[in-house]
Amino acid sequence: MRIYLDNAATTPLSIDVFQAMQPYFFEHFGNPSSVHHYGREAKRALEESRETIAGLLNTSPDHIIFTSGGTEADNTAILSAIRTDRIKLAITTPFEHHAVLNTLKTLERNGEIKLVYLKHDEKGNLSLPHLDQLLSAGEKTFVSVMHGNNEVGNLNDIHEIAEVCSRYGAVFHSDTVQTMGQYQYNTKELKADFLVGSAHKFHGPKGVGFLYKRSAEVIKPHISGGSQERSQRSGTENLTGIVGLAKAMELAYTNRDNYHHHISRLKERMINQLAHQIPGVKFNGNSAHPTLSLSTVLSVSLPGLGTGISLLDYLDEHEVCASGGSACNSRSTSGSHVLSALGTDFDRSTVRFSFSRYNTAEEIDFAAEKLGDLYVKDRLFTLAS
Repeated sequence: MRIYLDNAATTPLSIDVFQAMQPYFFEHFGNPSSVHHYGREAKRALEESRETIAGLLNTSPDHIIFTSGGTEADNTAILSAIRTDRIKLAITTPFEHHAVLNTLKTLERNGEIKLVYLKHDEKGNLSLPHLDQLLSAGEKTFVSVMHGNNEVGNLNDIHEIAEVCSRYGAVFHSDTVQTMGQYQYNTKELKADFLVGSAHKFHGPKGVGFLYKRSAEVIKPHISGGSQERSQRSGTENLTGIVGLAKAMELAYTNRDNYHHHISRLKERMINQLAHQIPGVKFNGNSAHPTLSLSTVLSVSLPGLGTGISLLDYLDEHEVCASGGSACNSRSTSGSHVLSALGTDFDRSTVRFSFSRYNTAEEIDFAAEKLGDLYVKDRLFTLAS
């Protein structure tokens, strides 16, 4: 039996979500923009899904824009805010997903903005006094700080960051792809201008997500074409995906406390097992901290292995699916920008385990045992040679 511990990359689709989607493949297949019966049925499902998501975020439906996923939502927030308000200064962190970093870097290369990175310590904890200092200059500013890091799991205090930004009139965007569905967002209290969700991170379908915008005003579209999504995102809506997105989010929040408790116990179990079995094991950033990191992500730093041994290939051969970091960079030869920013020792090996509600204690034990076996064999080989 193959064990899947790469849920930060994507999660398996919930059967309940699939069943909710099915009628919109075959029966209610109309285009939501059509005025006939099939179109009206599709439009009804589209707006009911929007209402579901808005209700879970304690906002109104006109604050939700459906997108193709987290990357498009991040890009839309960044480009629309910076170009509409003619913002010239952007502040972010070196730990952001490339959907944010590459977009901001492109704007900087084009001469549209100056880009500044927040200071941080060796664990990746951000300096809020530095943010306060940067914003106190009074220049109109765009700030982008993710809630939970997809590689090492660090959690940032976005409530406090939003308060600082609000105090200085800065536009605050948070990439919440890894935390949406896990943490309750009350947008009446959280002073964020933009939040992001992607269905496949919480057992929904791939290729669909949403952008929450605090302002009820129509934003400049990132994709031009028709007048879908209240003229804020052109293109025929992915109705089946949107229905699945809403159902997945509803399930995630309905059972959030139980799921969080289960996953937290799995992560704690993995930490204890690896600490017991592998001398010299460490954890990147705040990954092993019970409150300063995502319950779903554990980034493990391990002693270097013998020549020719691939940690991830070994795990895969033993039916354990994990990763070295972000799936978006799994084929990159330049290494992880997150680990580089943390000053990680690249003579050591890194593996990211990420968990979901479908994982079991038995799977954790098996994965930890196989990893421990590798280091026993490597030590024996080194001694013999």
